[in-house]
Amino acid sequence: MTEWLIQHFVADAHNTDGPAVRTRYGQVAGMVGIVCNVALCLAKGIIGLISGSVSIVADAVNNLSDAASNIVSLLGFKLASRPADPEHPYGHGRYEYLSGLVVAVLVVAIGLELVKSSVEKIINPEPAEFSLALVVVLVLSIVVKLWMAAFMRTMGQRIASETLAATSVDSRNDCISTGAVLACAALSQVTGVDLDGWAGLAVGAFILWSGVGLVRDTINPLLGQAPSPELVEHIRSKIMSYPGVLGTHDLMVHDYGPGRQFASAHVEMAAEADPMESHDLIDNIEQDFKTQDHLTVTLHYDPIVTDDPAIGDMRHWIDQAVKIIDPRITIHDLRCVPGPTHTNVIFDCVRPADLPLSEDALRRRVSDIVRDHYPRTVPKITIDESYVSSKQ
Repeated sequence: MTEWLIQHFVADAHNTDGPAVRTRYGQVAGMVGIVCNVALCLAKGIIGLISGSVSIVADAVNNLSDAASNIVSLLGFKLASRPADPEHPYGHGRYEYLSGLVVAVLVVAIGLELVKSSVEKIINPEPAEFSLALVVVLVLSIVVKLWMAAFMRTMGQRIASETLAATSVDSRNDCISTGAVLACAALSQVTGVDLDGWAGLAVGAFILWSGVGLVRDTINPLLGQAPSPELVEHIRSKIMSYPGVLGTHDLMVHDYGPGRQFASAHVEMAAEADPMESHDLIDNIEQDFKTQDHLTVTLHYDPIVTDDPAIGDMRHWIDQAVKIIDPRITIHDLRCVPGPTHTNVIFDCVRPADLPLSEDALRRRVSDIVRDHYPRTVPKITIDESYVSSKQ
């Protein structure tokens, strides 16, 4: 069914990096979610009202909130597809993140309301009817939600969408909550103990817990979370794969929505090489990222002296020595300015964001290490903050 829907409603489905194709995936997923959730809400709502079961009505309201979430997601994909304009030169991709946040807040609100109504039912219990129709509707709901979870997961994986991935998890959670409602209804029928209010409370608490997690997940990209270690490693390894590149550092990645990422980095190349050739190579690297990875990358050229073995040995020794403080610390852009009484050793030192040492403390520690090994030097150190995380 999933492949049939993609083939019939998503034109050029394999071009998932294209903004238009991404939008169509989101629209199809949103419409399927709306239709399924509205149908389940009506079926459960009717059965719940007839039987007087607050837990089933709660489950129906949950499906209604899911439909509302699908509408918000649908709108988010539509707004995110709008092209860049003078006021928003990086596009409107973060609308998808905003829609995810709205969905998460709606889930939290529904969870709070269900907890409240269930507590009232526990305090003032009323008998609920148990029928074959109730069982059929709940079992059908579980089957539909299982399919929706798989469908949303597939669609989300195709376009790397956190919104659809969250929707898939929400559908899976609905299977669990509906199964709990069905189990409690059956136990109440067999034992005569009214568990309806408690089942509703469990469903409400579960929805609330899921909503809080969704809020946390959707806020992170809006705040500017670090890029994934996999993306960082891909960018670094690709830059280093070009002949003539000696090193890369100061990588920064800015996320303006799915498929709208921008990166910048410094590239070290031999200072003795033809600067025109080095500049041409950097241009080629930037263009390759744009055409092959759909990633806009801006690279800064750092000339490195390679024909002085003493400087090369010093650079290598300091880079290894500072790892005594923390294995993630690196140095770059080292150069020497000799004088009659001492030599200024100038370089940048990259400080991991979670390093316990402050900038000044790290600068002092690194200076001591350098002076102990090279007594006639005066280290001039610039501390750079690391804005990415990498695999260790």
